[in-house]
Amino acid sequence: MPRAVSLTLNGKPVRLEADDKRTLLWVLRTDLGLTGTKYGCGVGLCGSCTVVVEGKAVRSCQTTLADVDGRSVTTIEGLARDGRLHPIQQAFVDKGGFQCGYCTPGMIMNAYGLLLADPHPSRDKVVDAMEGNICRCSAYKRILEAIEAVSRSEGGRP
Repeated sequence: MPRAVSLTLNGKPVRLEADDKRTLLWVLRTDLGLTGTKYGCGVGLCGSCTVVVEGKAVRSCQTTLADVDGRSVTTIEGLARDGRLHPIQQAFVDKGGFQCGYCTPGMIMNAYGLLLADPHPSRDKVVDAMEGNICRCSAYKRILEAIEAVSRSEGGRP
């Protein structure tokens, strides 16, 4: 049953009349036109749909609109500012942390959530945090290099 849901999306207030049991993934993609968040497995295992809610990486295919009511959500579209890529996005470009690019938004958002929680994680912590994100092209080495490059940067915060 539709009801009013309010959230902050990529730094801007959003109010929707929608069924709050719908997944955030489909609200983002179909209602709001933010197609950077990808549909992968639909059961929260591949990480393609990862977004950041209140600073924590979550699977949007398993998160309902009710779960984000009154909360702050960041998608891949919300990272770049003033026409400039976010440092984690730029690191993926610089290190070639993608091939086909399908998993890239989820990888970046998962890494962003990790770096918000721990600006200078150990390699083991990066590997553990990224383990749930699948890259079918096997760009894992370059993905790790991109995340480590940002974690070594001045300030370390993404």
